[in-house]
Amino acid sequence: MAEFAWIARTQNGEVHKGVMVADNKAAVERRLRAQQLNPERVSKKLSLRFGSGVDPKDLVKFIRQFATMIDAGLPLVQCLEILSSQEPNPIFKAALVDVKQTVEQGATFSEALKRHPRIFDELFVNLVHAGEVGGILDTILNRLANYIEKAVKLKRQVRSALTYPTAVIIILAIVMVVLMTFVIPAFENMFAEFGAKGKLPKLTQVVIAISNSFVSYLPFIIIIGIGLAVGAVQGYKRPAGRRFVHRTLLKLPVLGTVLKKIVVARFARTLGTLLGSGVPILDSITIVAKASGNMVVEEGLLYARDRISEGRNLAEPLGEMPVFPGMVVQMVAVGEQTGALDTMLSKIADFYEDETDVAVAGLTSLIEPLLMVIVGSIVGVVLVAMYLPIFELAGNIKAE
Repeated sequence: MAEFAWIARTQNGEVHKGVMVADNKAAVERRLRAQQLNPERVSKKLSLRFGSGVDPKDLVKFIRQFATMIDAGLPLVQCLEILSSQEPNPIFKAALVDVKQTVEQGATFSEALKRHPRIFDELFVNLVHAGEVGGILDTILNRLANYIEKAVKLKRQVRSALTYPTAVIIILAIVMVVLMTFVIPAFENMFAEFGAKGKLPKLTQVVIAISNSFVSYLPFIIIIGIGLAVGAVQGYKRPAGRRFVHRTLLKLPVLGTVLKKIVVARFARTLGTLLGSGVPILDSITIVAKASGNMVVEEGLLYARDRISEGRNLAEPLGEMPVFPGMVVQMVAVGEQTGALDTMLSKIADFYEDETDVAVAGLTSLIEPLLMVIVGSIVGVVLVAMYLPIFELAGNIKAE
């Protein structure tokens, strides 16, 4: 699917412009002619955006409004017509118009949503399909909105915890580049003018040598840095590289514990929502595995799905995965025995989302002073190294 910008004329000669999502240019022209429009120019839009281009808050607002309209008895196509006409986001608007037109052509709502996987993911489509089959689309949509809101909250917590250390590291890198490139060479020239360059303290000589090497080999450092970054990105795109990174992250001393809590919370919330909406367990686990965000967890859940297809329960293969604590495995086993697995998973999700709040707050409080000590130590060593000769020169002047 791609976006196409089009210009067409009516039979009266009026010019119309717009954006349409379709498989190809010919499909756009066919739809325009079906609307009694004569296409004059259809061109594929160049997309440079990352992600879906649709804010989760806009998606939740659409779901809530759509569920209310369905509950009020409005026809599906009319709901889509109203919501698409009121949508300010051009990307989302074009997708909703395409969904409406696809439904008008005889497709189901879930089939139409499937045409836009960047906006409506597999979990979204499967939940809608379950709602269509069960005749409870409005209920499923409200449940989906709740799920998205909780998922966004969890993602926001993680992002907020990483924002501060990322900003500090970037600032530290900028400060060190400025010190190495401009400040330290200026001090070196000053020492040379005073004739003290050969009598500098050892620490000062080491810092100046590092600065000179940095300035001399800066082009090579930049090239090597870019090469390493490109290599890391390319390696991460491969399954083996991604698996190594994800496994390493889960084994880190403090961060790994937080990531495990996030994985468990996301697993429980997603699987509980799918099972509670009537999606079969094998399909649900497949969707949860793809949405886990960690390749090690994904492979473990796919292994669990295979074991379930052989007649085993879910708790047994989960117990073989070190990510899931014993308490989670026991609660899943109880949920399976009592036939209330979706309810039990929701309780697990609530518990671990609270645990994640505490863990993220603890991680932030631990990282902040640690980073300040590291930054202060690095900058402090450089400043002390530069001022030691000045103190010695001042002492010699007084002695004379």
